[in-house]
Amino acid sequence: MEDLNTIYYNNFGIAFQWKPAATNDYKKVQLVFRYTGLLLSMKELKGFSNSVNQTLENCTLCEDCKADETKRPLLVASPSEIVSFAMSYIEVEQVKDLLDGTIFHLNLDNMLDELI
Repeated sequence: MEDLNTIYYNNFGIAFQWKPAATNDYKKVQLVFRYTGLLLSMKELKGFSNSVNQTLENCTLCEDCKADETKRPLLVASPSEIVSFAMSYIEVEQVKDLLDGTIFHLNLDNMLDELI
């Protein structure tokens, strides 16, 4: 854990950046949830966030289906054109929180860096 800087986490996943000595991609964000790890740029994070938001906005599930974590009826496009994620409604909400929190903290860090 010494080689990374935690950005944001929730019960579903974590977002962090590798320290510069640990990798060449230290400016990218490692997003880990369920059994998946994605190494994303800020642009890719925002694109993935838009995809998650669109999935939630276009969701027509009944309340029982939304509450059932065992059902994975939603297909969420990933930053890669060839990969999509099958997720439950609850998982999509948790990924949304993970992405929103990560983007917020990165923007806050950038703003503070510019001020200092």
